[in-house]
Amino acid sequence: MKEQLQEFINGLIVYDYILFGASLALFVLFIILAILLRKSLFAALLFVLFSIVSLFLGPTLGYIEMHNYLFKNSVTVTMQKRLKFSEAIVVKGVIKNLSKRNFKSCKITAKIYRVDANKYKNYIYRLKPLQKMSILQEDIQKGTSKDFKIIVEPFRYKKDYNVSVEASCR
Repeated sequence: MKEQLQEFINGLIVYDYILFGASLALFVLFIILAILLRKSLFAALLFVLFSIVSLFLGPTLGYIEMHNYLFKNSVTVTMQKRLKFSEAIVVKGVIKNLSKRNFKSCKITAKIYRVDANKYKNYIYRLKPLQKMSILQEDIQKGTSKDFKIIVEPFRYKKDYNVSVEASCR
């Protein structure tokens, strides 16, 4: 947990700090407005509610949407194959930089999860994959694409499965 938090903090960019500062300023502004309008109970409670929402949802949703916009990419799986004489799955694909920035690095993660006829079970299975493997792809220029190959091993699951691939770029 400590390493994940440290990795998150080290991965922050200037826009993240601006977003977090703006959310904090909005929180303080709404609290001040609630104090000024304390005579009207409904308005004061409404501004307190806005302040709490802006404090928690503002940075979270803002971070997700901003990174989806700034570091937009697409990952396409071109081949997935279970090896016969080895306990492994090979996943090949292409990652494309769709943003207006060059990527220094992209962490590409392949997740393997169970499949069931019940759609609710499939949703639960996606939350906890059987296995996942990540690789790091360096220097992807804007508008270009790179091939990748991920070998997930050891993979001993014998029943039906699905593979999903996603990328997080910086």
